[in-house]
Amino acid sequence: MNKEEYLLLYEKVLAGKCTPQEEQQLLTYLDDFELQDLPWDAEQMGDKQQTRDTIYRQLHPHINSEQQIRIKPSYSIIRWMAAAVALLGISFVAYMLYHQPVVQQPALVKTQQPKPLKNDALPGGNKAILTLANGARIILDSARKGKLAQQGNTVIGKTANGQIVYDATKMPATPANNPDAIALNTITTPRGGQYNITLADGTRVWLNAASSLTFPASFTGKERAVTLTGEAYFEVAKNKEMPFKVQVNKMVVQVLGTHFNVMAYTDERKMVTTLLEGSVKINNGAREAVLKPGQQAIAAENDNYLKVQQANLEEAIAWKNGYFLFDNENIQSIMRKVSRWYNVDITYTGNMQNKDFDGTVSRFKNVTEVLKMLELTGAIHFKVEEGRIIVMP
Repeated sequence: MNKEEYLLLYEKVLAGKCTPQEEQQLLTYLDDFELQDLPWDAEQMGDKQQTRDTIYRQLHPHINSEQQIRIKPSYSIIRWMAAAVALLGISFVAYMLYHQPVVQQPALVKTQQPKPLKNDALPGGNKAILTLANGARIILDSARKGKLAQQGNTVIGKTANGQIVYDATKMPATPANNPDAIALNTITTPRGGQYNITLADGTRVWLNAASSLTFPASFTGKERAVTLTGEAYFEVAKNKEMPFKVQVNKMVVQVLGTHFNVMAYTDERKMVTTLLEGSVKINNGAREAVLKPGQQAIAAENDNYLKVQQANLEEAIAWKNGYFLFDNENIQSIMRKVSRWYNVDITYTGNMQNKDFDGTVSRFKNVTEVLKMLELTGAIHFKVEEGRIIVMP
């Protein structure tokens, strides 16, 4: 297959006109030709990270579940994310051939959820509560689109595709000494929830399940400071005069404008900051480190440990792109992710040592389908009860 034939087939996938045989042909053909090293033209091609997300979302619905999921013990690693990388490369070729901008997709993708079986659990979705400075609470997943509230000079609105946007451009400026100027708001996702919000400075934040972000309705002063619990992906708007800081327990992540992910759940033994673009400075009170793209910092809350290492970027932001991606990951860590996303409790019986797994699986499957894929390894078994999963060797 030459690249022109590939592009025609790829366009059929995007249009939903691909046969199962053609989808298989598309997946098995990864990269038979070399791509030129081309600069990214943001004006014509759109935001680089958003374009990458679009490729993932277009790929997801067209992969047959049996082909997509390969979860095996760590001695037999299989990488299916290469297909997504190949599609990203193809998007560059399509641009050079046709000089057309990439069509952006909504940031919050509505998925058709499967019907649950008895004692099954549905995947999470776009659920969150916004708490305003005066204590008023807005349930975002059921709120209507349009203006939701106003804090000082900032209008809080919900777009047609479900995003929450803080807009301070349509109102007169609020004096810095006015309490409304620093009104703190908090967006909180439950177990089984996620959400996307745009802050008043233009910074975009994706919150994972069981997470919260506290932030001012508008940014004033010398810095832009927010507080995170749980996990979030940030695309920070550039402003050299006002550095952006994320407070996570005792750790501070400082940036000027960049894309990064922070994972800092209270039930995890480590906090992980992964950098995709730009640069960030990590300070845990005792040590400091500057990350380069492709690196991650691992910190522990209760000591002075801070380690910088190369990151698996696909794994770090797989949740944002609609996947679980396990890279030599133990069963306890996997089940913590399952618990947060499916809103279920986890109990263990028997020996859980040496139960490490690799593979990818969609976050939009019922929990029993995810567990069945893990059971195919023969290394682990599950019993599903209402609201609870029992893990057995």
